[in-house]
Amino acid sequence: MKYIALAIVCFLFSCGKKEDVLLPKSNVTIVKDVQDHSPIYIFFKTEGKDTIADLNRKSAIISTNWIVNIDKRLPLKLVIPQVMKMQDKKRNEKMHQNEESENYYSYADSIGKNLAFLPFTKVFYKMERPAKGSFVVYFKKGKQQVFVGNQEIKLTEILKQFYSIKFEKVPDLVFLFDKNMSYEEYLRYKILLQKEVTYNLDKLPIEYIF
Repeated sequence: MKYIALAIVCFLFSCGKKEDVLLPKSNVTIVKDVQDHSPIYIFFKTEGKDTIADLNRKSAIISTNWIVNIDKRLPLKLVIPQVMKMQDKKRNEKMHQNEESENYYSYADSIGKNLAFLPFTKVFYKMERPAKGSFVVYFKKGKQQVFVGNQEIKLTEILKQFYSIKFEKVPDLVFLFDKNMSYEEYLRYKILLQKEVTYNLDKLPIEYIF
């Protein structure tokens, strides 16, 4: 019922504003249930030849879990600055802050035919290249594999590759995403990372968008 209610809210909102959000799809569910939530929307808009990521967080209550509904057609370079703006607002809020509340990206579960959610509360984004000396895993637009240096490997082999190297000083493991990839492609990578890689790490890497 919670998912049906959320879907109705999205539908009514889009009808009232003549806007909608086309969500990414996946056959993998990371989180099935989020209670006590507020919706946030990032709409796909165009003005002339320009594409705009239109953030609407009017319904967001600081103390609740935030479910962020983002149009899959938007490029990452437009989406992440809006996500950072939203994260900063929640992190810097002192009066009504709830340390147990989480932030989730929403997507369509193509198997269960309802909404699923991916947590990103602890992720810190940077719109720049990683510092030299980091162990960089590069996610390039339109590629099925990922790059470590000039070597192309499977996503599932990231940790195997990292731990196979004898470093004099163990570097930070960081993810670098192509700023020109679509949000849909980014979320697919994130879902696979959550399933295959980051659950093994003590902390989530900082994510760089460049």
